Amino acid sequence: MTVRFFENTGNYRQDACGLVCRFGKGMVIDMAGNKNKTVVVGMSGGVDSSVAAYLLKEQGYHVIGATMQIWQQEDRCSIEKEGGCCGWSAVEDARRVAHMLDIPYYVMNFRDEFQEKVIDYFVEEYRRGRTPNPCIACNRYVKWESLLHRSMEIGADYIATGHYARIVQCPNGRYAIAPSVTAQKDQSYALYNLTQHQLAHTLMPVGDYTKPQVREIAAKIGLEVANKPDSQEICFVPDQDYAGFIERETGEKELLGNFVTADGRVLGQHKGISHYTVGQRKGLNLAMGHLVFVTQIRPETREVVIGEAEDVFTDRLTADHINYMAADRFEEGQEVTAKIRYSHAGAKCVIERCRDDEVTVHFLEPVRAVTPGQAVVFYEDGVVLGGGTIC
Repeated sequence: MTVRFFENTGNYRQDACGLVCRFGKGMVIDMAGNKNKTVVVGMSGGVDSSVAAYLLKEQGYHVIGATMQIWQQEDRCSIEKEGGCCGWSAVEDARRVAHMLDIPYYVMNFRDEFQEKVIDYFVEEYRRGRTPNPCIACNRYVKWESLLHRSMEIGADYIATGHYARIVQCPNGRYAIAPSVTAQKDQSYALYNLTQHQLAHTLMPVGDYTKPQVREIAAKIGLEVANKPDSQEICFVPDQDYAGFIERETGEKELLGNFVTADGRVLGQHKGISHYTVGQRKGLNLAMGHLVFVTQIRPETREVVIGEAEDVFTDRLTADHINYMAADRFEEGQEVTAKIRYSHAGAKCVIERCRDDEVTVHFLEPVRAVTPGQAVVFYEDGVVLGGGTIC
């Protein structure tokens, strides 16, 4: 694909549905150059990936649809009725869309990769008193690493997804994720961990559209999934009972522990550390006479530390397992914007100390509930600079 960028952001084209659509900063697509390019679209059976496949076919690519089979047992796919991306209904929805678009379609088995890179990671992090983000792990190691490897083995040039984000090439030649055109659906935070190789071989066609526009495209071309609900955040725990899921995975009953104050005073007994996360106030069942919050989890003693609202705020964090994206390093004293969770609006901070695999930052204003195990993602000049895992 040949892509050029203009300073003028007012470049539009009329798509096959009659909708006016904007392609990034005046992005111009060389349709003729796409005819010899093959792209495997990861199809979840939802509206976003379905429209992604349609758009790429309209742009001249040879499109192949693929759904990733990730669960070990069929009974774990109970999320089908809730519009999840893992169940057999997702496969059937994707198959019907592929048939309508007249593209080849396959189901690819990534059960082992999903178990190792997502499930085992999720369980271990919670048992360590941390709050993981399995979607980030799934993106890096299953939806990209495994799917891209398999796709290139069969001769594909790219993979594509229905994520609401965009890929840009920076002046230094590196690839980076840029937010989508709509803040309400922007998914750039969950994609900070992608490698340069993965980004160079990825297309994200719906990043230049709003969700209503995507649904409108689907409806105009007659896709049955046009109004299908979005999949839930953690697809493999449909009842959101993380502690129960962990007990079933490990076959071990979680040990009880104590709620304590920061100085060690015992306040009561809790159900097990995997039931709690930093900043939590609901479900504590503590008769304190006022609102209290989880401020820390101590896995070595199985203690959950309880404090006041102001105790949940901090102006510093340290992160490790750094992935550099728009730049190959961070600079000490560099001012950036950081997001500390998917729903976080972002906050200004300064990079105080930076090593190869660790960074410490100082926020200009205190931020709430910096949570070990979650990702911190740094943005600069409208693109993802990089990120890491909060310590």
